[in-house]
Amino acid sequence: METEVQSNFTYMGRTFTGLGINESSSAFSDCNSDRSGEFPTTSSQSRRLLIACASDNYNSDELIQQLVSDLESNSIDVQKQAAMEIRLLAKNKPENRLKIARAGAIKPLISLISSTDLQLQEYGVTAVLNLSLCDENKELIAESGAIKPLVRALKIGNSTAKENSACALLRLSQIEENKIAIGRSGAIPPLVNLLEAGNFRGKKDASTALFCLCTVKENKIRAVQAGVMKPLVELMADFSSNMVDKSAFVMSVLISMVEARAAVVEEGGIPVLVEIVEVGSQRQKEIAAAILLQLCEDSVCYRTMVAREGAIPPLVALSQSGTNRAKQKAETLIGLLRQPRSGNAAATTPARGSDVSF
Repeated sequence: METEVQSNFTYMGRTFTGLGINESSSAFSDCNSDRSGEFPTTSSQSRRLLIACASDNYNSDELIQQLVSDLESNSIDVQKQAAMEIRLLAKNKPENRLKIARAGAIKPLISLISSTDLQLQEYGVTAVLNLSLCDENKELIAESGAIKPLVRALKIGNSTAKENSACALLRLSQIEENKIAIGRSGAIPPLVNLLEAGNFRGKKDASTALFCLCTVKENKIRAVQAGVMKPLVELMADFSSNMVDKSAFVMSVLISMVEARAAVVEEGGIPVLVEIVEVGSQRQKEIAAAILLQLCEDSVCYRTMVAREGAIPPLVALSQSGTNRAKQKAETLIGLLRQPRSGNAAATTPARGSDVSF
């Protein structure tokens, strides 16, 4: 149940009257803001204050400078309060994100991410995530050394810190050169772990980050070596997971690698992909057909396995009723599956239109 508190509150010489705010924080999807659940009830006055300070009729510069100073306090409790308030200011008003960064908050927040206090680490991670939502801050955050501490939090933090670290790394990976740095800092294996063992939000965050990072070849290799195909196949097999599309898109960026194709087959991916072509949504069918096409274009063995799973009837149906792109991929794959299954020519002839693109 949401409660609203009305009171007077004095802070830094200013009195705020009748400020009401809900006691629960809403969840934000697609890694787009602070989604860390409820703030402690003892901070409700501070939360009301910060909403007021972020309003149009109040200049928050003075408050931000004080909070940045508090981040470097010798008191963990003061640091927690400051980091929590900064993350709230950055969450609720976009223009505060640049102000906070320019006030010098990024480096002390990165220091908090390395804290052994898990709550302080979580607040630091989430404040950095919220600041990264400003495109102008992303380069500064990376240059200030945030990548390795975020990867560490992704490995050992609490569940919220792991999820928000994945989101922050996703934001930083939108700068192309950061993708390599993030991969080389060890982010891929813990993202695979989060994909496999995290809650629904964690799985979504991990899959989104992996999809972005694995446009770089060396990160594809790391993902396959970390065992990413096992959770991808499992999630694609479970239509109730609401992860079929995201998992299939991650698989689609990996499947160009020989090692990835072998891993898909080893993890039982062929029957799962065939089932998706048969009963999935139109988008799911198209992605699955494209992945199967990549599997089959250079391997007679894989063609035989796909045909034996009964792929041709649903592919024929897709070639008649799917999107133009899905029809093309289904028709090309049907042609491959109907080729003679012996001889080097069939094994090595590239298939037209076999790229996994959407």
